[in-house]
Amino acid sequence: MKKLSRPEIAIKMKELGLVPLFYHQDQELVKQVLKAVYQGGARFFEFTHRGEFVHEVFGNLVKFSREECPEMILGVGSVVDAGTASLYMNLGAEFVVSPVIREDVAKVCNRRKVLYLPGCGSLTEISQAEELGCEIVKMFPAAVLGPGFVKAVKGPQPWTSIMPSGGVNLEEENITAWFNAGVTCVGMGSALIPKNMVENSDFESIKNNVAKVLKIITEIRST
Repeated sequence: MKKLSRPEIAIKMKELGLVPLFYHQDQELVKQVLKAVYQGGARFFEFTHRGEFVHEVFGNLVKFSREECPEMILGVGSVVDAGTASLYMNLGAEFVVSPVIREDVAKVCNRRKVLYLPGCGSLTEISQAEELGCEIVKMFPAAVLGPGFVKAVKGPQPWTSIMPSGGVNLEEENITAWFNAGVTCVGMGSALIPKNMVENSDFESIKNNVAKVLKIITEIRST
């Protein structure tokens, strides 16, 4: 599959509606989780930057993905400086996510035409992010802000594209509330890929979780 441009990735993220998040230092385990979410229908995967030498795990994951999950779009999360963003982009990251707004990260991503999703918790921060060229903003902490925040933002700024991260679970009622409020997509970590499933190597259940969420999103959008 050809590498997509930044606008194409933003559009595809909106179309699919789901970005799974995961981190582990065991690269073989991460590969199995990646394959499970891919088989479940996900085409985005955010590898969370935590701990020492995890960029090496990501580099190997990119090589694995290109062979085993060719349509997967890999990105990196928890990036708080331009150096880290550059490192991961050099390793193949196609989108970058931060818990906060970082102008230095926005600049280096813009220079490379890579999609950047900064963490925002207010309308002012969202406006700042959009001024920096961000097509989609990460709403964080979503568990605290809730769907009502999205609806309030979309009133004066209907053009704003929001991805809540945290606060989204597997319940249809919860997912429906977010999409009815106007989110572009949702980021899901431990709710989608629970620790017990990972520890028990229950990759089939992880695959089923992803398929379930994507089915709910499709049904919401078809009504």
